[in-house]
Amino acid sequence: MLELSMSLPIKVQNGGLFISRGVGSHPARRLQSWEIIFVEKGTLTIREGQTVFCVNAGESLLLWPQRSHIGVGQFPADLKFYWLHFEVTAENEASIAGSLLAIPQHSRVGEPQYIISLFRQFLREQENIHRSMALELILLLILQQISAAASEQPVDSPGNALAWKAQQIIHTRFHLPISASTLAKELHCNADYLGRVFRGAFRLTLTEALHRQRVRAAEKLLISDSLSLTEVAMKCGFNDVGYFRKIFRKHTSLTPAAWKRRYCKEHINSA
Repeated sequence: MLELSMSLPIKVQNGGLFISRGVGSHPARRLQSWEIIFVEKGTLTIREGQTVFCVNAGESLLLWPQRSHIGVGQFPADLKFYWLHFEVTAENEASIAGSLLAIPQHSRVGEPQYIISLFRQFLREQENIHRSMALELILLLILQQISAAASEQPVDSPGNALAWKAQQIIHTRFHLPISASTLAKELHCNADYLGRVFRGAFRLTLTEALHRQRVRAAEKLLISDSLSLTEVAMKCGFNDVGYFRKIFRKHTSLTPAAWKRRYCKEHINSA
């Protein structure tokens, strides 16, 4: 038997997933712990002290202990974000801001889907009756990914700007019959070129990005008992329910029905 003695620099408190219903706002709080937030969809506007942060989809925010923070305005209807509270041992305080893991307070991550998968794994592990150090290890992976993304220099080029325009169209018009060719036509460029610059910027094909956006919208609509599976599929841009099931399972590893059953288990809070 191999026995290892491990000393971790952090201690997890708890975490969860927030899905907005378009009402309410983030309360005013002063926490004793650190909080890492990752926005999957929409924009979270929050003030810490005198600084206002607008955290968009694919971005993280690190809230410091002993600092007051409060939401700015009402929660947007499309907002969805993960949150996680943790403590840092005294001898490792410096590593949060500097020498070991340089974690920016507000940053865009390089692989948002990987971050999301880590948060989901954390929530599943949190459900276990017997607590294990897996929670701390998953959190360290999340922080490492944020740190690594911050060290990469952003690419400022016409191709990158074009990719971001395509991403914006996908985020706002995913429910319409759009495709890689229609995006290229609207942006007055070659479809192959648009596909290349988009993969370079987001590490996804245009089709993959469109499917992911549609699946994210479906996750929220599945919460409602008033909509049938066909209605959810149609509202998210899928004309075929069978194809919708296939794509949903590919991106979440669950069928739409299984995801809906799991919804109440993942420490989800909403407003």
